[in-house]
Formats: sequence, structure tokens, C-alpha cells
Amino acid sequence: MGEPRDLAIVKLGGSVLTRKGEAERLRPKVLVRLAEEVAAAPGPVVLLHGAGSFGHPGAVRFGLARPPEPSTTSAHRTRGAAVVSAEVRRLHLAVLRALVAAKGRPWSLPPSALAVNDAGRLDRLDTAPFASALSAGMLPVAFGDVVPDTAWGHSILSADTIALALTRALRPRRVLFVSDVPGILERVPSGRPRIVPEVTEALVESLSERTAGPDVTGGIRGKAAAMRAIAGLGADAALISGLSRGTLARALEGRPVPGTWCRAQAILVERT
Repeated sequence: MGEPRDLAIVKLGGSVLTRKGEAERLRPKVLVRLAEEVAAAPGPVVLLHGAGSFGHPGAVRFGLARPPEPSTTSAHRTRGAAVVSAEVRRLHLAVLRALVAAKGRPWSLPPSALAVNDAGRLDRLDTAPFASALSAGMLPVAFGDVVPDTAWGHSILSADTIALALTRALRPRRVLFVSDVPGILERVPSGRPRIVPEVTEALVESLSERTAGPDVTGGIRGKAAAMRAIAGLGADAALISGLSRGTLARALEGRPVPGTWCRAQAILVERT
């Protein structure tokens, strides 16, 4: 399994696993290939995945990413939590099956049993089961989920937030966000958009107006901010394409791949 410091955290975005414009629509071939690349990783991996079209529509419909409206009954919100929880677990089961078929050793760790939010923000996450699964030679698998919320009853906990919390606890070498795009893209006056190579503080601020839409987990700005926070904890973070065969596999091997990166060393230099 390699030394603990060889650990990689991989977050497979809902946008690459599903077709977000179509209800509960998988990209089955992409899922199979990514599962194979994760299962063949040379070192230990914690795998997280988003919900995509299996969870986001319901979360929006029931308002689980925002405070309850004064007119909203607790029964309505708990009904929403149950519906979205069931939707996400259908995708989770597909991910587990793909990993087993790829000869991986996945171990499901549902966040609803391990985490508590407070007013939509993570309050606590029990990371011990992740460490225990790694020690046993398993591949811990968790996902963006609906979790208990001390202020709102229930709310959304994104896989990006889980990735940051696990970075604090497990100290991985790298955290890879796998998406349907090859990185954060910048439009240019003519030609194709270019990949922004590095996440800077200025870039995060520039993304502040691009978070509207059906994504209930913070959008690209939230991901960029999480990447900087992860790098500040000593792990390299990257946003890479999951639609390009072999990109994830090479990144897991520590080889250079195209994408938007936030290097731990760069953050260290900024602070000195």
C-alpha cells in the first residue's frame, strides 16, 4: 500500500460521472475507466465522488443548501433529506460496483453517519474510519451527502469539503479533483479557452461571480478556494480531466498532467 505520505485523495466530480442535465443519467464507460485507473493506483487512495444528476436537482428542489424558509415545515425538509439521500446512494452503489469489477477493494463510508453540519458548514467529521480502512488495505469511498445539521435539521455536505477535512487528518501527498473539463478555463478574445495553470488568490476572487446555477456545493469558486486551502496544508491539489484516458492514472503515479494546479510549495513561498 505504500507509506502513508504516499496517500492520494481523489474526488470524482458529478459532472464527469453523470450527465448533469439529465436526471440520474450515468456516463457508464467513463465510470468503468476511472474505476480501473483508481483501482490500479500504485499507492493508497481515498475516493470521494459528487452527486451530479443523482443529487443536485433534489437538493435544489428541497432547498437543502440554504436555511429553511419560514414557511417550510420540518417534515418537508426531512422528506427532502430522505429523497436526496436515496438518490445519491444509487450513484454510490454504481461507483462501488465499478470498483469491485476493477478488482479494487472499496469500503463504503457514508458521510451521513460520520459528519454533522452547523448552518450549512461542516462542524465535525469522524475521520477515524478512513484511517482504519486504509490500514486494513481497503479503498475508503465516501461522497457528497445530506447530513444532520444542528441549526437547519439537514443540509448538504459536499465532497470538496470532505476532501479538505481529510487532508487535515490524513496528510495526503496530493488531492485530485477530476472533472469534465481539463482545468479552470479562461476565455480568450479569439480561439479556444486556455487552461489556467495555477490557482492564485486573485483567481479565486475573479471567480466570485460565476457560482450561480444548479450546483449546490459552491461551484468552481468553492473548488478553487478548497484547492488553496488544501495546498496550505501541505498537499498538492489539481483540477484535471476525467474524460481524457490515462490522465488520472498518470497523476496518481506522480507524473505531470495537464490541469489547473495549486502546489503546496507555491503557498509556502507566498507565506515567506
